[in-house]
Amino acid sequence: QVQLMESGGGLVQAGGSLRLSCAVSGTVVRMSDMAWYRQGPGQQREFVARITSGGDTNYAEFTKGRFSISRDNAKNTVDLQMDSLQPEDTAVYFCKATRFGMDFWGRGTLVTVSS
Repeated sequence: QVQLMESGGGLVQAGGSLRLSCAVSGTVVRMSDMAWYRQGPGQQREFVARITSGGDTNYAEFTKGRFSISRDNAKNTVDLQMDSLQPEDTAVYFCKATRFGMDFWGRGTLVTVSS
């Protein structure tokens, strides 16, 4: 059974940084397409960043070079480094794994950015 657990969320002031981590069990991150999504208050869930099994990455336009996704094959984790955070980045951030033709989601971690 594939399970994902996000951590690293919290309260940060505008301009600050946070590093989110997604711990994965039941599959290996280097063989999975891994992605981060977020859902702000009253908003739909939206794509943030992706790293494929081949190591290719792509980002949503709004990240504007502020966010960076990476994976640690030894730890079987996927991280999202977020810099220059703004109040509009306030959201619950979710990790997703695509493997065996299916999507698996974590429960999310809350990021709150104060102005």
